Amino acid sequence: MYYPYLRAKQYELKALREFSVEHKEQNSIVPILEPVKQQPNALNLAIDEMLTNGLKFALILNPKDGDFKHHTVQFDAWFQNEKLMGNKDSWIPAFLYSKRNSHEVSSMIDKYTLGNAMIVFRTCMDMDDESAWRIINNKSVGYVVNSFGSTISRRLRSRLKETGKQIIRLDDCFKSKVRNADYALEVDELFSEEPFFYAEEGNLDGYSDYTTLPSEYIEGGMLPYALAIHLSYRKNEEQLYVHHFVSDSNETNSDIRGKFREAARKVAPFYEDKNQTEAVKEIIEKANASEGYPGLGYLKKLSVKNHLELILSL
Repeated sequence: MYYPYLRAKQYELKALREFSVEHKEQNSIVPILEPVKQQPNALNLAIDEMLTNGLKFALILNPKDGDFKHHTVQFDAWFQNEKLMGNKDSWIPAFLYSKRNSHEVSSMIDKYTLGNAMIVFRTCMDMDDESAWRIINNKSVGYVVNSFGSTISRRLRSRLKETGKQIIRLDDCFKSKVRNADYALEVDELFSEEPFFYAEEGNLDGYSDYTTLPSEYIEGGMLPYALAIHLSYRKNEEQLYVHHFVSDSNETNSDIRGKFREAARKVAPFYEDKNQTEAVKEIIEKANASEGYPGLGYLKKLSVKNHLELILSL
């Protein structure tokens, strides 16, 4: 089972809305959504569509990024959403864990009678944190998402599995660069092997990553000097790679449409002998279309959709 971790920004939400419409029968992908905007309209639209189309998702109820970095700003839109509150079996209430908020998490679970909740450790759980174990062993908790890191503690995984919860490994697979132009230094990079091996490890029930996006939350910025399109693909029987398609004219941030054509026209030759998702086909089509450049957000949406479609095809 795959649990992609996504910030609830405009184009990530659009990717999920379209994916839910196009793949109504699938039940192997459960996105984890962290809200980042206090204004809930885009999120509510996505929630409505995902519930309608049967896409199960986890929604973080105590987000810490974007507008919610300020401790005075609370995410209260979820319990004001009647469809969400009326369909508690169709989504997973999720919480980011820290020692400081352990009491808050338990209180929210009890106050709103939440069941089968998910606890997310964005950094590796401390085995000696008694508060964490108390929450994990709460009968209303069903999932534990943990960033085990590169040095995986077998003892921790074994003890987590003994709790009887669904244990999910969270990895930061995308190697983010400060400048888009730097992706051209290594255009083909290993992304993950987890889809092929997590089930064999015995004490994992699922895997999670940030798709082809950085793990750190980034607000939108200025037009880039270089345009990069990030597309994951299956390189062999046991590995997923991500390929970076980077523009060539990167001395200034002018002519973004020209940069898009330079990057996007590299996609078709690369995918000549590879399986093409619907998202990849759309990029190839737009590379030569008269209207051309669809916008940076739209490209991010296609990158996320490509990754979801790729995982679904494995």
